[in-house]
Amino acid sequence: MSWGTELWDQFDNLEKHTQWGIDVLEKYIKFVKERTEIELSYAKQLRNLSKKYQPKKNSKEEEEYRYTSTRAFLATLNEMNDYAGQHEVISENMTSLITGELTRYVQELKQERKSHFHDGRKAQQHIETCWKQLEASKRRFERDCKEADRAQQYFEKMDADINVTKADVEKARQQAQLRHQMAEDSKAEYSSTLQKFNSEQHEHYYTHIPNIFQKIQEMEERRIVRIGESMKTFAEVDRQVIPIIGKCLDEITKAAESVDHKNDSQMVIEAFKSGFEPPGDIDFEDFTQPMKRTVSESSLSNSRGDGKSEPKFGSKSKGKLWPFIKKNKLMSLLTSPHQPPPPPPASASPSAVPNGPQSPKQQKEPLSHRFNEFMTSKPKIHCFRSLKRGGAGPEDFSNLPPEQRRKKLQQKVDELNRDIQKEMDSRDALTKMKDVYVKNPQMGDAASVDHRLAELGQNIEKLRLEVQKFEGWLAEVEGRLPARPEQPRRQSGVYEAQNASGVNSCAQDRESPDGSYTEEQSQETEMKVPATDFDDEFDDEEPLPTIGTCKALYTFEGQNEGTISVAEGEMLYVIEEDKGDGWTRIRRNEDEEGYVPTSYVEVYLDKNAKDVHKPLQKISE
Repeated sequence: MSWGTELWDQFDNLEKHTQWGIDVLEKYIKFVKERTEIELSYAKQLRNLSKKYQPKKNSKEEEEYRYTSTRAFLATLNEMNDYAGQHEVISENMTSLITGELTRYVQELKQERKSHFHDGRKAQQHIETCWKQLEASKRRFERDCKEADRAQQYFEKMDADINVTKADVEKARQQAQLRHQMAEDSKAEYSSTLQKFNSEQHEHYYTHIPNIFQKIQEMEERRIVRIGESMKTFAEVDRQVIPIIGKCLDEITKAAESVDHKNDSQMVIEAFKSGFEPPGDIDFEDFTQPMKRTVSESSLSNSRGDGKSEPKFGSKSKGKLWPFIKKNKLMSLLTSPHQPPPPPPASASPSAVPNGPQSPKQQKEPLSHRFNEFMTSKPKIHCFRSLKRGGAGPEDFSNLPPEQRRKKLQQKVDELNRDIQKEMDSRDALTKMKDVYVKNPQMGDAASVDHRLAELGQNIEKLRLEVQKFEGWLAEVEGRLPARPEQPRRQSGVYEAQNASGVNSCAQDRESPDGSYTEEQSQETEMKVPATDFDDEFDDEEPLPTIGTCKALYTFEGQNEGTISVAEGEMLYVIEEDKGDGWTRIRRNEDEEGYVPTSYVEVYLDKNAKDVHKPLQKISE
């Protein structure tokens, strides 16, 4: 099967067919190129998709990725990024192994095809020239033969004519001989030309054209083989990345199988657990008891309006501080009593009141109403020092619930320890460098690193002090150490170092079991904050003045929040009269005040009483 023998006369058709083959190859190259563009676009879109859902650094989203479900999602995003990389590999391999190679091959193929068909056209032109020469020789021979016949006939005619002179006859005879000689020469030339043409024609159709067509056939077969190999490479490029893509999918499956709902639930507990106990039952409010006393028209509390009182908390009271609410409004929301006061004991003995009184009342207002008022109240900044530090919380995280504070302190300790380790590694490296400089002075000056070593030493010492400070706070939270009163605490750069009784000078909020925030006090002493111009805008109003005195008729153990303990016969100041709920607000000194049952004291109202904060002497009956 050879194109040279089977298609010897199909030169034009072969030329069209080979051109069609090149067009097919170029079409396949274009197809692969568009496939690579699709792979690149797909990989880019996958990478953008993965990047779009990646957590932003130093954001709240990054903290959310500690759960197993979100970590599995993050692993899926990372694997999708690798998955996109494999599609980029497909595009690169197809470009280098198929598109690039076939593009170069097409250029070579076009040159080879052009050369082969140029040789074929040259052979055709040569045989056509030989044919033309043969035709010309044949026509000349034919013409000479006809001329010789006419000359012979003319000679015979002249020779038969008696009227023609002998000279004319001789001339005709010579002319006839000349024509015959020319015919013989033309015949010989025609014969030679014919033999030559036949030889050239045989060589053309049996040697030159078969060889040319055979080369064209081989060229076309190579093209067909090459496009087949490219198609195979096209599949192999995909097949090579299938194991890696499968591994990506396996990792996604593995990440999905690592999702642990129990663990995530436990992490939610660790993230949001406050460490407080749930609030107790709400006591029954008995509205059937008659009011034992009539509210005095001269009561300063009534003139100030309900909920505007601002008690100073004593040694056994902890004032509630909801965050960002001014204390005078806060106390109107939270100090309202839930139980009536206990009846006076039958005797002066404290045992007459086995369980002690309940919390004092200010007004009988539904709890839901107070809660709604709290929710609609306008937030306020509770400490200007926090504002000066850029809005950040206190350094010891005392504004957080105990469990969350413990976690933050532990994270801070770990961060400081890592910083210490980095500084120590740098110091060790500089120490080794200094030793090298000492042994080999030509390499450098050993004294040049002393300043840096001193700085590293100072940094390490500062970091260690910071670690000790945070570990101390952490120990307090975990209950390993007792509260440390009068511990020097470092404040922000705006204020100098101040001594605080176990807490920062800024009011630190604590959440109580009933959902409110209470002010934590160390060693049950009231926090004293140096007054500043800024604190006047955010802190409490002036304390209530005294409106009289009272004498304790019985001993009262103020064990509940908002109450104060008194001894029988003790004289105290009255700062707020009974409003009809059975409680009277008294003050022992400038630091201790609270509520006692009205039936436990004898009140002496005095509108001209001065607010002299001196402890009254106990008067015995």
